[in-house]
Amino acid sequence: MTQHTQVILAGIDFADPDTWRLTNYLKRGGYKALRKIFSEKISPEVVIDEVKKSALRGRGGAGFPTGLKWSFMPRQYEGEKYLVCNSDEGEPGTFKDRDIMRFNPHILIEGMLIAAYAMGIRTGYNYVHGEIWDVYERMEEAVEEARSAGFLGNNILGSNFSFQLYNHHGYGAYICGEETALLESIEGKKGQPRFKPPFPANFGLYGKPTTINNTETFASVPWIILNGGEKYLELGKPNNGGTKIFSVSGHVNKPGNYEVPMGTPFAELLELAGGMRGGRKLKGCIPGGSSMPILPGEVMMNTNMDYDSIAKAGSMLGSGAVIIMDETTCMVKALERLAYFYYEESCGQCTPCREGTGWLYRIINRIEHGKGRQEDLDLLDNLADNIQGRTICALGDAAAMPVRAMLKHFRDEFAYHIEYKKCMV
Repeated sequence: MTQHTQVILAGIDFADPDTWRLTNYLKRGGYKALRKIFSEKISPEVVIDEVKKSALRGRGGAGFPTGLKWSFMPRQYEGEKYLVCNSDEGEPGTFKDRDIMRFNPHILIEGMLIAAYAMGIRTGYNYVHGEIWDVYERMEEAVEEARSAGFLGNNILGSNFSFQLYNHHGYGAYICGEETALLESIEGKKGQPRFKPPFPANFGLYGKPTTINNTETFASVPWIILNGGEKYLELGKPNNGGTKIFSVSGHVNKPGNYEVPMGTPFAELLELAGGMRGGRKLKGCIPGGSSMPILPGEVMMNTNMDYDSIAKAGSMLGSGAVIIMDETTCMVKALERLAYFYYEESCGQCTPCREGTGWLYRIINRIEHGKGRQEDLDLLDNLADNIQGRTICALGDAAAMPVRAMLKHFRDEFAYHIEYKKCMV
């Protein structure tokens, strides 16, 4: 097995309960990137330029170029500006961000410090998913460690740069992973997405310019500043720089988080995860979290794990949650569970999502319980078409895309369920 360079998980001793502490982070070279900026007097413009060179793309799902996003922040704005980390990891199958915060929280803090310096921001928030209390408490301890050591607060490390960071604990609503719903939640309002435009860079938290990035995105930044954007790009492939942490779950022998270069063949990632459990055949794989379209096993085995390759295969890399399904999986039951999740998590703001997710779930549920009709398959397609692209945020798309993909690749299994009132497998 090829030995890969790791950016975020490098040097972490997962068996050591104190591996997360500041003393151990410093031994691993922690905060050297921040010190480099101050000692070499690297300008904010150069920092952003290095991030652009790295081809780092948002690791939360959308894959938007990070350096480009940072350049949207108005430099000459004299009022308050905000930096927000989206650690609201609620996508089923995704568990990478909580491990970053649990085992290496200071790399996130350092990444946010560098981002704040680059954009001239003095205040930041880390929004932690409401159902992971231990991670929130870990982040609180890490922030206090950083503050006590002079890495947070006023005139950091003797510079004229000041930055305050606060952890904000969510309440477990999936919709708050959408960036504007997250901002509404921090403001103490109901977590519902805003209309865009205006975008957060112009009208964000408390109506002020705001930049929002994912946990893994920020955690990648210190390595880029320390080693250079071009070096980071070389770890991956053109337009897909660096490494990516994939959360592998399902029917594999060693489920877990694996950090590999962007563009790594899926077959190699599957081998890292111990291969298929029981030596069974790969039937299907959701490559980027439950909201992404499923791909058949034979397609995945010939696909590389990067944004462009997965898109070419017919899905999206999303959050990097790789859900493996073997030949014993009932696709009707699997889709029923996904449909129920999106039905439960819809915020109810948009009619197509509020009503449509309920219809999707109820139809799939009756197919699963032997009460389906052949016309239900066309009805599901029609419903999905009338949900996708017709909502304020992407939750409607997230509910519709799995349905469309399942019917595209496994329609015969749904038809069998309807005709024989039992599962094909």
